[in-house]
Amino acid sequence: MCTERSTGPPFAAWTVDPEDPDLFMNSPLNLLRSRLPVWLVPVPWTLALGLWGLSRQHSVWRDEAATWMAAQRSVPEIWHLLRQVDAVHGLYYLLMHGLFHCFGASTTTLRLPSVLAVAVAAACVTAVGHRLAGVWAGVGAGLAFGLLPAVQFSLQDGRPYALVSAGAALSTLLLVGVLQERGRTGHWVAYGGTVLLCGLLNWLSLLILPAHLATLRWTRARRGVQVRWAVAASAAVAGTLPLILFSRTQAHQVAWIPPLTWQKMIGPAVLLTLGALAALADRPRGGRLSAAAVGLPLLAVPQLGLLAVSLVRPLYLDRYVLFSMLGLALLIGAALAAAVRSTGHRYPRASRWLVPVALAVAVVALLPQSLAQRSPASRVDDVLAVAGEVHRLKRTGDAVLFLPADRRDTAQVSPGDFAGLRDIALVRDPVAAGNLKGEEASAQRIRSAMLAQHRILLVTDAPEVAPPVSAERDRAKADVLKRHFTAVADERVRGRRVTVYERHP
Repeated sequence: MCTERSTGPPFAAWTVDPEDPDLFMNSPLNLLRSRLPVWLVPVPWTLALGLWGLSRQHSVWRDEAATWMAAQRSVPEIWHLLRQVDAVHGLYYLLMHGLFHCFGASTTTLRLPSVLAVAVAAACVTAVGHRLAGVWAGVGAGLAFGLLPAVQFSLQDGRPYALVSAGAALSTLLLVGVLQERGRTGHWVAYGGTVLLCGLLNWLSLLILPAHLATLRWTRARRGVQVRWAVAASAAVAGTLPLILFSRTQAHQVAWIPPLTWQKMIGPAVLLTLGALAALADRPRGGRLSAAAVGLPLLAVPQLGLLAVSLVRPLYLDRYVLFSMLGLALLIGAALAAAVRSTGHRYPRASRWLVPVALAVAVVALLPQSLAQRSPASRVDDVLAVAGEVHRLKRTGDAVLFLPADRRDTAQVSPGDFAGLRDIALVRDPVAAGNLKGEEASAQRIRSAMLAQHRILLVTDAPEVAPPVSAERDRAKADVLKRHFTAVADERVRGRRVTVYERHP
């Protein structure tokens, strides 16, 4: 099958051709019989997956709580925050600030940008697959992308990783466009600008550049194309470099990420194995632009790159390279298209159903996982659930403590539930302190304030996820409660714990 497509605007010209041998008339995908652009096919599917259970039973976990707290601050307060912590997420926080200002703070406002971003990414990977391997490859890739477990996690998460994936998908589409056609200056400006935007959302997304370089080498791109790519890539890196250098001063924020173990490498190994097997179906050959030439580097290079970095400094979290799932989806689409072609000659009627049946099987197989991702238990904790318990247990005149201080996020996200409680350890609130947990008094002052209380509500982690108590202030809190107070109520809910203590007679 010819992989070349008509020239022109990347999306507008890519409509379904009734004469395309990959398109079987009377297919279950009747939508494809119209002049509807192919890249639109996975959009309603992905949006439906994203909107399904979007509120997760009105739960918000700790990472989303950071977005929530930052987005509700003024722009000067956000800049003050970024000088202390989370500089790497600054652009995302400013974007969410604008959305919260326009539409109000809610779980829908928090997560809908991720839903829309994944839909954009699915549309782009569909367009790439269509260009490289035909209609079924594009449709298969786009529909598969939203079903991948890692994507389903970020699909409904109020963090920037879905937005990065959308930008990575768009930059890959632009690269494929200039490899198939003679790219103009505007295409390279758009490519460099998209990579730069992704870098400002999360600079680890720059790992897409060596993946794209591998594609250029694999396909033996013209020297002029490689030079222009190098210029665009260098500009994107240069634009991101100040953020990279400044965020390194906040490296303590990722100190909690555990070192690599063999167990943690099983997941990436499985993904790379699946990708390699799917690439074989595309019959990759050097010098040919194909789904394998684009998808395999896009999957493998970011994963291997982050693993290599993590051998020196632990940084590996799969969501940091979520955009590599675009490569896996593209390879899955190419494998499905190859299966359609191989069965189409002998069983043309059955081949029409291959992609829809494969999709249905995948939906059924992944249904337990899909349901789990849409429950509060899918995240490590729930700041709103514990706030509800505080509201139920508190009494007028009670004091509240947070152990560690980071658990103050629940009071920041849901201040109404803490109304009337005195935060006896706090001397500067998080906004004034320019961080997300505030500034607490010395251990001695905290000890004295606690001994003056009759009832204290302690908000902390559930034992199964609680880190060891190490800070002097936290040791003081635990020691006073153990020596001078008795627990009279203890509630554990979704990764967090509220314990009510009363002073010994």
